[in-house]
Amino acid sequence: MGHTVDYYLAPQSPWTYLGHQRFADMVHRTGSVVRIRPMDLGKVFPVSGGLPLGQRAPQRLAYRLTELARFRDHLGLPLNLQPKFFPVAGDPSARLIVATEMALGAEAAMKVTGAVLTACWAQERNIADPQVLAELLQEQGLAADLLAQSQQEVVQTRYESCTQAAIDAGVFGSPSYVIRDEIFWGQDRLDFVERALTQV
Repeated sequence: MGHTVDYYLAPQSPWTYLGHQRFADMVHRTGSVVRIRPMDLGKVFPVSGGLPLGQRAPQRLAYRLTELARFRDHLGLPLNLQPKFFPVAGDPSARLIVATEMALGAEAAMKVTGAVLTACWAQERNIADPQVLAELLQEQGLAADLLAQSQQEVVQTRYESCTQAAIDAGVFGSPSYVIRDEIFWGQDRLDFVERALTQV
């Protein structure tokens, strides 16, 4: 049996988009179990020293775009460096991912996560718009009532619990993969993630 990996993510993160499918394939290939934990970076950043994009120094903002272009080209993935709907609130799609995991399990939630990330970064769709989220569910062949379920208090409570778990684990950015209490931050650490998942 494979290892368990806690997948901490913000659904509006381009770095999460760049690594998501590779990570999903890795989980399948290694027979690992994934626990999907969407988190609110607005609560994680204040306790971890992170800054929203608008508060970062110009040098960091410029380098971010350079790195995104590098990885986009290296991985051969479609990615708009400055999509129409960004910055965008991550909470609505995060709650949808949580609701999907609660109702249908990790595999369906991974599909929804991938669809949300692709919508934001490759398709320039507004992932904070309920209509867009309803369309994504339909495109994935999932029940429309998951959107209504995502508004329930139990889902918000789980979302808050995932965010607190991230803080407690020492997570400070998206994506982060935690295996046996060891944090791997960033899609560029996936080689190390796979190594950890294949260790006996």
